[in-house]
Amino acid sequence: MYRIIHGTTHGLPDAAAFIETLNALEQSPVPEAHRLFDPQTELVVARAPGRLDVMGGIADYSGSLVLELPIREATFVALQRDPERRLRIVSLSEDSTHALAFEMPLSDFETAGGPVDYGIARARFQRDPEQHWAAYVAGVFLVLMRERGVSFRDGARLLIASRVPQGKGVSSSAALEVAVMQAVAAAFDIAIEAREMAILCQMVENRVAGAPCGVMDQMTAACGEANRLLALLCQPAELRGLVTIPDEVAFWGLDSGVRHAVTGADYGSVRVGAFMGYRIIAEVAGLKVRESSPGEPARIDDPHWEGYLANLTPSEFEQVYAAHLPERIRGAEFLSRYQGTTDPVTCVNPERSYAVRVPAAHAVYEHHRVRLFAELLGGEISERQLELLGELMYQSHASYSACGLGSAGTDRLVELVREAGPTEGLYGAKITGGGSGGTVAVLSRREADASVAQVAEQYAQETGHRPHIFSGSSPGSAAFGHLRL
Repeated sequence: MYRIIHGTTHGLPDAAAFIETLNALEQSPVPEAHRLFDPQTELVVARAPGRLDVMGGIADYSGSLVLELPIREATFVALQRDPERRLRIVSLSEDSTHALAFEMPLSDFETAGGPVDYGIARARFQRDPEQHWAAYVAGVFLVLMRERGVSFRDGARLLIASRVPQGKGVSSSAALEVAVMQAVAAAFDIAIEAREMAILCQMVENRVAGAPCGVMDQMTAACGEANRLLALLCQPAELRGLVTIPDEVAFWGLDSGVRHAVTGADYGSVRVGAFMGYRIIAEVAGLKVRESSPGEPARIDDPHWEGYLANLTPSEFEQVYAAHLPERIRGAEFLSRYQGTTDPVTCVNPERSYAVRVPAAHAVYEHHRVRLFAELLGGEISERQLELLGELMYQSHASYSACGLGSAGTDRLVELVREAGPTEGLYGAKITGGGSGGTVAVLSRREADASVAQVAEQYAQETGHRPHIFSGSSPGSAAFGHLRL
């Protein structure tokens, strides 16, 4: 019977439930689970929540301010050190009746010259789509080996249980990476502060899993606090404090049923287009472009905007630079003129055509919208303030759609919120995260839960999909800490 010898559940019901799951492993119908741990050896438990992207979304990779809410749903990881230098990973289904399992020797991450290159590890996990999920877990060990010089003398056994729904745009991948990183750090006595942990987890997703995400998801999972919006300036990851949600205001998430994936071509092409826009603007502005090695990102001496497209003001963008940006450009033409972009995690495909002006404009205008949103939310909340906050969310949603990152389901949810309107206590809505499906964030008065439920019911009647309603909040991994059992 496991009991807590260090740490606290902070009164979270899911933490207590996970300990019950661990205590029931011997009766588990999943063989990989009930044989995983030595009951006489200590376990470390870590927890990290998903996130609701209230404002900012895909502009994070262009340096925008973002406002993120850690949600109630979270991922748990139990880790036990293993004298054998192997990783044994079991990920339970939500009802704990079946599991995914993965094993590998840690020596697979090692060469005579040190840890393997990220590209080699990424190719290994991409060879077998059924095993790709393990990159988000095993990749934590490789990143610590490469970035922090950690030498793992022991292996590890890890059990994962997540209540963060996958494919709904609430960052199940970041919750997994951060929970694993927190557990590994605690079990192997590695000191990592929360911000660095988030950046290392982003490297897991970018370099090992091969998903070109920004950093806001990992920062929220690691640094967020319950019932507050994390204000993060993504340059690259500057915490700008926590925004208290006024008592009169509530944020919700409504799942559209349209599966979201950050690895999708739409997200990737919009990101590439935004970086193309910055590269062209740098040329127009006469910034010095330094030579880079083949396959390496371009390097630009940028004293004006410090390398971030979001630092252009909307007026500057429109008056000076927008006319120089093509609506679309072929990858081959762009590469012949500009060689490449400054993005370290995407590549320009010579055979593809990319939109440039609209993705670049989104980054500039979204940063402006988020700054206004934070200012308005921090002031006195009147009816007019709520209407203005809602309009900024609607503008953000429209900008996503202009980039090609909308979907019929998320558009309909936003329409239903707009139709209900302030008379029903609903003021604004927008698609979240990487777009192309997933979840819609909704702004309402605190007492508008019935109105949110009515929107979900109407959507279910029209589409046959009953949305998961995300409500409530919970602490990030740093605030939760870890348990020793």
